[in-house]
Amino acid sequence: MNYSISGDSLPVLKVQLGQGENIQCEAGAMSWMDEGIQMQTNAGGIGKMLGRAFTGEGMFLNTYVAERAGEIAFASKFPGSIRAVEISEGNGLIVQKGSYLATAGNVNSEVFFQKRLGKGLFGGEGFLMRRFTGSGIVFLEIDGSAHEYELAPGQTKVIDTGNLAAMSESCSIDIRTVQGVKNILFGGEGFFNTVVTGPGKVVL
Repeated sequence: MNYSISGDSLPVLKVQLGQGENIQCEAGAMSWMDEGIQMQTNAGGIGKMLGRAFTGEGMFLNTYVAERAGEIAFASKFPGSIRAVEISEGNGLIVQKGSYLATAGNVNSEVFFQKRLGKGLFGGEGFLMRRFTGSGIVFLEIDGSAHEYELAPGQTKVIDTGNLAAMSESCSIDIRTVQGVKNILFGGEGFFNTVVTGPGKVVL
């Protein structure tokens, strides 16, 4: 499978499927495709349906299977970026709500629950995110430009709430209170920042 991402503020993911290859996406995400690519809609069980609904995704998934080689495209729904992140066994990815666009390969998806109350209330990312595990590629749709960093063990990024798009599951996430009354009242950053610590990739 080959793919390309083109376009400026409204990018398009174009995937070239070989015969027998497939790609999975949210219901309604496909924009156009060549003849000979067949759609199969499934839910994957009540638990997974509800998990997707709680994290802002569609309840159903479509799998597109190429009966013969052809192209399928997924256009961005809002101005921003499309990013492709490779995952492997033991090297999964956690993403913010609403960022999932498509997956290729043997990729599983589940709810990632922020266990500490403060992270969910004040971290800006919400209680529920999505975790992708397995082996393959996760395509993300991000509102705004995307910037990737590779954090070393113990290296930290302090992030304004809401700007964390994705991180490796090897990273840890926490919140930090903005110091100083004047900073809180007049600094424009609110009360809390999100703190991500490596090792692993972070997409902002």
